[in-house]
Amino acid sequence: MAAFTEGMPCWVDALLPDVEAGKRFYGELFGWTFEEREGRYVEALSDGKLVAGLAPKRDGRMPTVWGVYFATADAAALSRKIRDAGGQVITAPLPVANMGTMAVGVDPGGAVFGLWQGGDRPGFEKQDEPGSFCWTEVYTRDKERVDAFYESVFGFQGTDLPDASIDFRMWSPAGTQPGDDTAIGGRSVLTDAFPAEMPGHFLIYFCVEDCDEAVAAVTRLGGRVQAPPFDIPYGRIAVLTDNQGAVFAVLAEPKAA
Repeated sequence: MAAFTEGMPCWVDALLPDVEAGKRFYGELFGWTFEEREGRYVEALSDGKLVAGLAPKRDGRMPTVWGVYFATADAAALSRKIRDAGGQVITAPLPVANMGTMAVGVDPGGAVFGLWQGGDRPGFEKQDEPGSFCWTEVYTRDKERVDAFYESVFGFQGTDLPDASIDFRMWSPAGTQPGDDTAIGGRSVLTDAFPAEMPGHFLIYFCVEDCDEAVAAVTRLGGRVQAPPFDIPYGRIAVLTDNQGAVFAVLAEPKAA
């Protein structure tokens, strides 16, 4: 399995009211197969490799949402850094059998994220390929505090996207030269175009072969289109909602000439 350096996105999962319905939706959309673990947690596989998880909501008040986990060698120490930097820890480090240790934090803008200290399960076995995770970004209304938070807690190297029509900051892991080639995620801003009640949150991207075909499939499967397909320098993307209300995005990278 791949090793993940500190702060790298290493896992994503969806919190759903109906995991069986989620299996049908994402199995059809991405071609995933599934294996159930203890506690009704379901691991999704693409070409036999781990790519994501689906988890049942234990309480109807919990959000239906996709979440991201960042890799760490020491979840307890990183939890302390989260508090020291102005964030919160809402789930203290918790061993998950022999697979690893998880924790859940909240940044100063209210966005929730996970920590994962890998054991037998370091994280993704496949990424940056169709049917797997490829990108994440946090949306916030408090960019100054949130930028300082992630760059302090994870050591991210931040660089603002030049000549962009939106206020966007890319993150590269600590010890790397910031830039497109090293970026693993980013920060965007919740503008007046978003509903006033929308909290800070992460958006998860999955690679697909064809963005427009993925959008058509989501619609056919009972999901909704939040942002129709549009082109960016890195490919063609769309923001979607599954048939239970979890928001995610898809990216089709430019095809080679």
